[in-house]
Amino acid sequence: MAGYSAEERGAPHSAGYRLFLKDAAGRYVSPFHDIPLRDGGGENVFNMVVEIPRWTNAKMEIATKDPLNPIKQDVKKGKLRYVANVFPHKGYIWNYGALPQTWEDPGHKDEGTGCCGDNDPIDVCEIGSKVCSRGEVIKVKVLGTLALIDEGETDWKIIAINVEDPEAGNYNDIHDVRRMKPGYLEATVDWFRRYKVPDGKPENQFAFNGEFKDKDFAVNVIKSTHEHWKALIAKKTDGGEINCTNLTVSDSPFCCSQECAKATVDAAPPCTAANPIPPEVDKWFYYPKN
Repeated sequence: MAGYSAEERGAPHSAGYRLFLKDAAGRYVSPFHDIPLRDGGGENVFNMVVEIPRWTNAKMEIATKDPLNPIKQDVKKGKLRYVANVFPHKGYIWNYGALPQTWEDPGHKDEGTGCCGDNDPIDVCEIGSKVCSRGEVIKVKVLGTLALIDEGETDWKIIAINVEDPEAGNYNDIHDVRRMKPGYLEATVDWFRRYKVPDGKPENQFAFNGEFKDKDFAVNVIKSTHEHWKALIAKKTDGGEINCTNLTVSDSPFCCSQECAKATVDAAPPCTAANPIPPEVDKWFYYPKN
């Protein structure tokens, strides 16, 4: 979406790498709190922040605990995270990201899944033909959702398509994905079921027997997570370690000045050449399907 730009700090593929977002006026903003969830379009059109371009492996995410919530690479046990390639998949099989101004509240048990939220913005799998860029803000048409249960937490996966995709007009609900892209939804379930197996973890589980819910269900889930975010940003609920620093939510006690935001970015190291991606990231893993 026109109006937002990205500024990199540190070396890509390093623990110090950060990608900060700026608005059309060049002001630093939080991709978690300052980009509106929606700003025009239909009932099922929302803004999406792209964290991970399709086919790539680096596990990038909005840093919910850092000031301004830049995009960074996840680190587990002191090592940068790269998602494993479980045959026949290579990296992420969609443009992957999050809806701003949403929050899956870990203190709220979902009636449908029986599990609490995973403490993050809601995730999006964008299925259009264009490979997007990290930090890109796009408008997407929501088509449905899958309820992943990840280590006991509800982790909704919204299925959506870029509104600028040449075929976007042909997609209005989840059954259109099944009709127009046969095998894609099944591959999506398979991907989320097995992507942690190479790390020695069990297969993931799903609510609703792994069935995709439709557009209306997905929109209601998004609205619910937006309400949870509103409570978070207004300090009406305990966000724990989540950093709620923002520049545009005027009634939020966490609102800060542009000078404060600029100081946060200036404190980060300058952008340098990318570190090499470890060769083992290209390895394929093979497992029988249960």
